[in-house]
Order: sequence, then C-alpha cells, then structure tokens
Amino acid sequence: MIILLLFGIALFAAAAGLAVRAVAIGGVRRRNTLAQIASYGFAGTPASTEEHERRGLGELLEALATMLGTIAVRRFASLREQEVRKLLRTAGLYHVRVETFVGYRLLAAGAIPALWLLRLVTSGGASPRGFVFVCFAAVLGWILPSFFVKRKGAKRLFEIDLEMPELVDLLVTTVEAGVGFAAALQLVARRVEGPLGQELRITLQEQNMGLTIESALQNMLARVDSASVRAFVQAIVQGQSLGVSIGKILRDLALDMRKRRRQMAEERAQKAPTKILFPLVFLILPALFIIVLGGPMIGLAQTLNSLA
Repeated sequence: MIILLLFGIALFAAAAGLAVRAVAIGGVRRRNTLAQIASYGFAGTPASTEEHERRGLGELLEALATMLGTIAVRRFASLREQEVRKLLRTAGLYHVRVETFVGYRLLAAGAIPALWLLRLVTSGGASPRGFVFVCFAAVLGWILPSFFVKRKGAKRLFEIDLEMPELVDLLVTTVEAGVGFAAALQLVARRVEGPLGQELRITLQEQNMGLTIESALQNMLARVDSASVRAFVQAIVQGQSLGVSIGKILRDLALDMRKRRRQMAEERAQKAPTKILFPLVFLILPALFIIVLGGPMIGLAQTLNSLA
C-alpha cells in the first residue's frame, strides 16, 4: 500500500513538473530570442550564472503559482477576484496578477501540510498535536500574505494622505502663475516621489492614451480610495464641470487638507496613551517591581530564615 502511494506521489510530481515546464516555455523562448539578438551585437548587461539560476527558479515558482491560482479562481467564486485586484492596486502591486497572488497563498498554505503528509507516509506515525500544528500552519499560510498586502496598502494610503497637501500647494502655485491644470499636473508629477507620484504618473499616462482628465482622476480614485484623494478628485471634477476657478478651489482645498492632517495628528496623539498601556502594564511595571522590591524581599526572607 505504501509503495502504491509513493508511486502515485511520484506520478503527481512528474505531472506537476511537466505542467510547470509547459507554462514556463514562454520564458525559455524569450531567453532564446534575447540570445539571438545578442549575437547581432545588441546585448545588454551580462548577468551572472547565479542570477540566471535565481531568475529561473523564480520564474518556475511564479508559473506554478499562476497555474494553481488560475485553477482556484475558475473553480471557486468565493475568492472574490475584484476585491483581490483592488487590494493589490491599493498596495501598489500592479505587476502582480490576481491568479499569481492566489497561487502564492495556496503554496504558502499547502507547503507545510504536504511536508507533514510526506513525513507521515515515510514514518508511518502521526500525533494529534502534529495534526493541529499542520492545520494552524495551513490557515496561517493562507491568511498572512493577504494580511501583509493589506498592511502595505494601508501604509501606502497613509503616505498619500500625508503628501496630498504639498501636492495641492504646488498645483496652486503653478495654476495661479498662469499654467493650465493639466499642464500643471504634468509639471508636478515629475517632482513628486513616492506612491503619490506613481499614481499621478499613471493618471497622466491614461490621459495620454485618450481619457479626459476627469476620467483619469476618477480612475485614480478607484485605485486609491482615501479621504484626501477623494476630496481632491471631487473638487477638481466639480470645478471642471461647473466652470469655477481652479486656483480658488485648490487654495480652499489646501487649507481643508491641512486641517484634516492636523486632526489626524491629534487623533494619533490621543490614541498613544491607550497603545502604551499594554507594554506599561505587562513589561515595564513588572521589571520595575522586581528591581524596587526584589532586594528588600530577599533580605526579608533571609532575616526570617535566620530567626527560624
């Protein structure tokens, strides 16, 4: 029975390897094409053997994750493809496909259970504690990638909210100097770094592809749904549709955003005592009690022992 099971596992591994090779054949053809181009004297910077091996392993892992994610997304509607895509966009992971991300989650969730099953087959023994640990590791492997992506997205939104007042100030300066709003946005996007600069450049690329500035800003709001970006986009769209002076709108918006950022700082300052309560009670106070009362308690114990 064990021999048949091992034979089935070997066949499954061979089938998975062939599938990964079929998916990754595009990368092999691309490398061959680049090698042909290099033979004509248009080679780029040569990469080392270790880089080639690392890139090959990364491509194989990505191909396997994409294959598993594609099967899972097609089979299970509960994965909510649109929500996952929005989550990846919020985190700035535009180069990661939904299928690839779901595949990595499946690999992270199934790696430890697969190793445990292999150990179970080879050793023939299992314990309830090991089974509970494997279930916990599988759940943790499925949840942690999504948790880290959500955390990165929240941090990115916070950085964008912090940079929005400076962006509006730059736009106010350029618009009041006589530059049109679209041209001012292009000038500012060249000088703004970080997540906000990345979103502005994507918006300008969409505008260059034929969209209006209002539609491009609406798409930016769909990618980055924060309070500051929402107020900025709504103000610009309303100003463009109603024919109101953009300079006045931007100046009022800058004042409003600075008030909002001040309120955010005050809110974080009010949350600080609550956040410091846990380390104060469980870490600082016990150490303080040990230092202050440790010596007298040891002396009292020695005195009682001598009297006894």
